[in-house]
Amino acid sequence: MDRFHIFPPEASSGAAQVDWLYFGLSAMMIFFSLIVFLPIIYFCIRYRRGSSADRSNPSSGNNLLESGWTLFPLFVSLGFFSWGAVVYYHLERPPRDSVQVQVVARQWMWKLEHAVGKKEINELHVPLGQNVTLTMTSQDVIHSFFVPAFRVKQDVVPGKYTTEWFRATQLGEFHLFCAEYCGTNHSHMVGRVIVMRPADYQHWLTTGEVGPSIVQEGRRLFREKGCSGCHEGKSVVHAPPLAGVYGKQVPLNSGEIAVADDQYIRDSILLPGKQISAGYDNLMPSFTGHISESEIMKIIAYLKSIGEESPSEL
Repeated sequence: MDRFHIFPPEASSGAAQVDWLYFGLSAMMIFFSLIVFLPIIYFCIRYRRGSSADRSNPSSGNNLLESGWTLFPLFVSLGFFSWGAVVYYHLERPPRDSVQVQVVARQWMWKLEHAVGKKEINELHVPLGQNVTLTMTSQDVIHSFFVPAFRVKQDVVPGKYTTEWFRATQLGEFHLFCAEYCGTNHSHMVGRVIVMRPADYQHWLTTGEVGPSIVQEGRRLFREKGCSGCHEGKSVVHAPPLAGVYGKQVPLNSGEIAVADDQYIRDSILLPGKQISAGYDNLMPSFTGHISESEIMKIIAYLKSIGEESPSEL
């Protein structure tokens, strides 16, 4: 893990794509640098003061040359843009069949929790050859989750959810860094990702301190925080039922349409007056200061789990 490498090992399914794009961009930079600077050096020597170069009858222009140095770089740039867009699209769209991990960053540590309830600090255990999706937010300032060997880096922003995914292709331990300056002890905000065989990973998940699953905790919090008193089917309070709402379009009093994703639910808990569902009044109090980011993420996980249920089934 601590051996020096000019490049980290390619330890994820997307690492090779990022490396080839990097090498391609480097080759393009070298190529155009040579095209520009070699003629400059040649002309500086050839037409230096006092040289015997023939300066009579200078060229007045060349349409073919003018078109060439305009169109050729244009098509090369568009090619690299398309290549980068494909790589970016692949890296930024998490697969559905993923191991889910929730990440909350704070000065100066990473708090991680697996779907079954296993918790870690500054360590992340993942199975070899399986997709892993991280849902991340920050408790204080901007951080950045960076695993060089996986070629993945994603800002972790307070008040917002960001996602990152990877599929590890090598067993072992790999460095985890915060790649965004986040305060005086930023350099101490390090950890490791431990890639295990799937059987060993499943064993690890069920040993040691294992609490309730994220969904179970979310269900408990949904009731303890009073959400069920207003948002379940038998409530006497005129509030929108939440069963089956996740991922659906929600009409708003403003006439706009919102999608009930993670960010929408988080904002509805902390900023209830921001987006009011059509047909409802702004009656809900803000939970700012009364609920943690980790607890919000668990409630969201619970609402995802009841996405196919109807209110009568709760």
